[in-house]
Amino acid sequence: MTRAAVPGLASRWPIGGLLPALYADDDLAQRFTAGLDTVLAPVLSVLDNLPAYFDPSLTPADFLPWLGSWVGADADPAWPDGLRRAVVARAVELHRWRGTRRGLAEHLRLSCGVHADIQDGGGVVWSSEPGTELPPAPTGELLVRVWAADGGPVDAGRVQGVVAASCPVHLTSRVEILPGPPDETGGLT
Repeated sequence: MTRAAVPGLASRWPIGGLLPALYADDDLAQRFTAGLDTVLAPVLSVLDNLPAYFDPSLTPADFLPWLGSWVGADADPAWPDGLRRAVVARAVELHRWRGTRRGLAEHLRLSCGVHADIQDGGGVVWSSEPGTELPPAPTGELLVRVWAADGGPVDAGRVQGVVAASCPVHLTSRVEILPGPPDETGGLT
């Protein structure tokens, strides 16, 4: 949709009615101002509704990518409209958790509709006990096991794309698609 010309959009404040009485019956003045009303009506309509343009749930679909660029939201144009709006609305929150398990799990849940079990192979551990044994060598692999939240199919390509974009550069990533949630031992329930 373009906001440059909206056929039939009437101006809320026609200029011809605001002219002095001398021009009220002047055909040329009324036609000229009617042309200005046609040009200005979309501009005035946008200004009247300006707050709605900054709300991801209300903004026009063609304005959403620009609004998303303000908050660094990577909403794929192929995604459904509702999903793109949700990603833009939650972009700041997702950036706050970027690089963490929680952030990756939320991003996968929001953009792919899956739950995730994430095992970090970066080798970072700590202990409050002095003299504790060292942990095993890091695997250098981020293992992401996902399953559909609603039991439906999982778009493996989309999941892999989100994981690859979120994986730290010093780790490789592996994605496993599970038919259901794993139990505490790592197996399937």
